[in-house]
Amino acid sequence: MSRVPHLYESDFMDKPEGDQQQSGGLSRRNFFNTVTVAVGATEVALLSTPEDAQAQEIVEGNLVKMTLSVNGETHTLMVEPRWTLIHVLRDRLGLTGTKPGCERGECGACTVLIDGASRYSCMTLALEAAGRQVTTIEGLLHGSELGTVQEAFREEDAYQCGYCTPGQIVNVEGLLRKHADPTIEEIREGVSGNLCRCGAYAHIFKAADRAAKMKRAGK
Repeated sequence: MSRVPHLYESDFMDKPEGDQQQSGGLSRRNFFNTVTVAVGATEVALLSTPEDAQAQEIVEGNLVKMTLSVNGETHTLMVEPRWTLIHVLRDRLGLTGTKPGCERGECGACTVLIDGASRYSCMTLALEAAGRQVTTIEGLLHGSELGTVQEAFREEDAYQCGYCTPGQIVNVEGLLRKHADPTIEEIREGVSGNLCRCGAYAHIFKAADRAAKMKRAGK
């Protein structure tokens, strides 16, 4: 039975060039030089992939022109196709009431209305909102006065740290536009996509119920 040959330190010891040519051996120095060159070549190849070249191209630009209607005002601006709606609202239009939270569609802090329906702006590309009506927390104000849902949240003390509050208010507004007289169970279900780390849910449910009654009363 044949055996797999073992490599010993003596196999890598420097030998006269003539001995290497005759025996086909590899010197210790040449062995490590070969490995070093191979690793370096691999690193260069990994750093020069076509994907990285494309990513660099995307980062650098390719802006496109779009028209965005927000809170009744029309804005024409240049955006990158990869930009999210929350990025454009906050960093390009200065509407910082919409808050970034998890930025992966879980917490709801970034909720806005698109054509009256609640949407996570962190999961929506700005270009998706082109030609549609976007409403942010700023758009619920009546001049300098609080909107109906905002006032209901104030009256019911439906916030603590306040960070999730804009998204909560906008989502409740979207719920009431779709369902003017929801039950408490329907309110609980309707706001389930918005997290409140302070745990003010009982107050939020009461605020939504109060806002529904205020809207029905014409306030």
